[in-house]
Amino acid sequence: MPIGILGALIVCTLLYIATSAVLVGIVPYTSLDNAAPLAIAANRIGLPWFALLVKIGALAGLSSVILVLLYGQTRIFYTMSRDGLLPKSLAVIHKTYKTPWINTIIVGIAASGAAGFLSLDALSDLTNVGSLAAFALVCVTVIYLRTTNPDLVRPFRTPWYPLTPILGGLMCLLLLMSLMSTPETRNFFLIYLAIGIAVYFIYGIRSSNLGRGQ
Repeated sequence: MPIGILGALIVCTLLYIATSAVLVGIVPYTSLDNAAPLAIAANRIGLPWFALLVKIGALAGLSSVILVLLYGQTRIFYTMSRDGLLPKSLAVIHKTYKTPWINTIIVGIAASGAAGFLSLDALSDLTNVGSLAAFALVCVTVIYLRTTNPDLVRPFRTPWYPLTPILGGLMCLLLLMSLMSTPETRNFFLIYLAIGIAVYFIYGIRSSNLGRGQ
């Protein structure tokens, strides 16, 4: 799985670079700072049918990304619930569909509310600030575990340690700080962080399997 993830990241990076090169070759880069840069570039080509095709493809791509993110978040809550960090009800599996249906409903309602009442710019910033904070913590945790548990069995080891986790953590923090320059994003992150800390120290630290020695 790690090789597949890294390979997918490399392919996606190359595709994004190629797409950006094509876009700036069609229109000036200054006109791409908007919510639909692909649509604007496609309209400039002068082929209506191709522009429509590009827009449909962009919508399909965004829809698939949204579904993957929702799928991933529900499984994160499911795993945290099984580990005792969240209430056990979030790990209840549907008898027919074999999915964590309770937290799927909760995540779906939360995502629908955010999509209905927040702008696209706000949604992207708020989503990215949480993800970057999590990625930075993962990088720090790699260093921590290598130091405190050097003999731990690891099916996959981070290459070029400790350079990779250090650079990864610094880059995530740099991007995080740039997003937090916006007051709305900064306030959200601080509230988000406070709620997470409160949930952990009030509930998770006492109820977790690790905390109970399991």
